[in-house]
Amino acid sequence: MSAEQIKSILTEALKPQSVEVIDNSQAHAGHAGNQSGGGHYHVTIVASEFEGKSLVKRHQLIYQALGEMMKNQIHALGIDALTPSEFTKGNL
Repeated sequence: MSAEQIKSILTEALKPQSVEVIDNSQAHAGHAGNQSGGGHYHVTIVASEFEGKSLVKRHQLIYQALGEMMKNQIHALGIDALTPSEFTKGNL
């Protein structure tokens, strides 16, 4: 699993205006989840798909897009999921 793969999957599924994925796995070397092969990532995604949806629902859409990877290849995932208007207002 790589940051680029995550970005590609989220781009295809949610058609975001922007998506950035940062791989923080190196900072967690030795951590149990990292030793089993699961990476630590942070996603910042801006998508119209999030309009009118709660934070929980936004996260669920991301988890759904990533599917089985959330069980095996991704140990930890930080998420900033914003609508275009929220991003413009600087709600990050």
